[in-house]
Order: sequence, then C-alpha cells, then structure tokens
Amino acid sequence: MNHYYTNDPTLAHDEHQFSFDLAGATLQFTADNGVFSKRTIDYGSRVLIETVAMAAPTGDILDVGCGYGPIGLALAKRWPERQVTMSDVNERALGLAKRNAAANEISNVTILESAAYAAIPDKFGVVVTNPPVRAGKAVVTEIVAGAKAHLLPGGQLFVVLQKKQGAPSALRLMQATYSEAKVIKKDRGYYILWAQAE
Repeated sequence: MNHYYTNDPTLAHDEHQFSFDLAGATLQFTADNGVFSKRTIDYGSRVLIETVAMAAPTGDILDVGCGYGPIGLALAKRWPERQVTMSDVNERALGLAKRNAAANEISNVTILESAAYAAIPDKFGVVVTNPPVRAGKAVVTEIVAGAKAHLLPGGQLFVVLQKKQGAPSALRLMQATYSEAKVIKKDRGYYILWAQAE
C-alpha cells in the first residue's frame, strides 16, 4: 500500500486541479495519487498557514514535509522578499510542489528532497511543519526536536497536530527541547504548537 510519506514512482497517476484561498491569495494547485490531502487543502494546514501569517515571524522559512506545497507556497506568496525552503521525501509530491510554484509565479522557493533535516544545511528564522503522523512517532519526534539545530537564535517553530494524534506529547517534547514552548491556537481538535530557540 502506498503512503504519502514514502516514495512510489510506479503509483498510477490521477491528477486533480483546484484553487484555494490561503493567507490572502488565491493559489492554484495540482495534486495526485500518493500525496497527502490531494482533493483540497487539509484543515490542519489551513490553520497553520493562517496562524503563521498572523504571527508574522521574521526570517527565511523552512517547510518540513511540504507535500505538494500549500504551506510553503502560501507563505512564500505572502512574503515574496523572503526565501522559503520546502522539503519532503516523496518525489512525486516534490514534483507537484515545483509545478505549483511555477503555476502561481512563485520564485522565492527552493524545493528539495530530504528525510527530515538530512539534506538541510542551513538555519532559518522560521520552521513550519504539518508532520506526517502516519509515518510514526519517531519521524514526528525527529522533525519536532530536530528543528532546534536549524533555527537561528530567536527562531520560531510552528507545528500543527491533532490532539488525538499526539499534540500533548509533542508539546511536552518541545517544552523539554526549547527555551519556550506552548499551544498558541486550538481549532476543531487541531493544536498549533509554538516554540522559540534561544
């Protein structure tokens, strides 16, 4: 069985196009089989995008587990003067993210293949993630805790998780890892967890 957090280039295609309003802009997306939430932008990602847009953290942005691109592209569109790096392990999702960046005339993005932070050498002002919960707790823990090494001093981490899919334990991990961590928004069972690097 194929999962969105794995690579299966042999999976049959079933592309789907749609538009969606995110952070004050209408964006066009193409999605496909083998990627997360291919029919629409999932609610958790929507809440994360709007929360980050309203918080307006400073610095370049890293979107870990970007899928076909809604989070990173929405933030890149909102802040065209900032560089957004988007990463995923799923080659099909990355290909779609590149197509979606081009379709929306978004050029301030770098889209690359990386398992968590394996291919990420830089540090950022902001790390955002809607982590692949179905990949297992170890992967989520690696993404949440590993962000610390990729945040500039004072940099901010934003994570969306459902309460029933581990948000309370992720918050405890963040409180043990970062100088400050808390829940900054709750919406329909989704928690936006926030942490700041020293």
